[in-house]
Amino acid sequence: MDSKHARALTPRKTPRQARSTVTVDAVFEATIQVLLSVGAQRLTTTRVAERAGVSVGTLYQYYPNKQALLHAVMQRHLEHVAAAVEQACERHHHVPLGTMVQGLVHAFVAAKTARVDEARALYLVAAELNAAELVLEISGRTRRATSAMLATATDASFEDLPTVTFMVNSAMVGSTRAVLEGRAPPKMLRVLREQLITLCEAYLKRVALPVTARGEKARKTA
Repeated sequence: MDSKHARALTPRKTPRQARSTVTVDAVFEATIQVLLSVGAQRLTTTRVAERAGVSVGTLYQYYPNKQALLHAVMQRHLEHVAAAVEQACERHHHVPLGTMVQGLVHAFVAAKTARVDEARALYLVAAELNAAELVLEISGRTRRATSAMLATATDASFEDLPTVTFMVNSAMVGSTRAVLEGRAPPKMLRVLREQLITLCEAYLKRVALPVTARGEKARKTA
């Protein structure tokens, strides 16, 4: 992303007082509602301001244009997901692999489905907004957290941890997006966590080093 484009997406100011935070929260919520009602192409700052109950001038105090607003809404959502994954991974160091998978999947799915309407709305933004760098940044955070956790599993180790981590995170992201973006029936949402746990745990156990290889690797590391 060039510096000119980056500046265009940068908020003009960050809310510091409680009143300002409430205003920005209202703007974000209005953005989601407008996205769901008219789509990303027809979303305008005027529509968002009207839905939020603020003036366009107030909105422009924070976000200079439509792209900056959409970028901020997406950034908040993705950072919430990344933080949930990071916290779950930190809590599940030095435990069996199955416990790790349950903690990781539950945290990820809970963060993505806490607001199903928000997640679905933001998938609409993907085609409208060039957020590749933001997505890469968030993906990097979740992979680093997952890798650090898996490296401490008490009953498994992996020869190629970066690849394993990439596959696990991609399985979670891809499957969850398919369910949400495809407007799967409520039943699918209810079973998503358990299905992902089964998928990820089966894969990790399949690629984990054999017991003898784990012992040899541990001796070499010691």
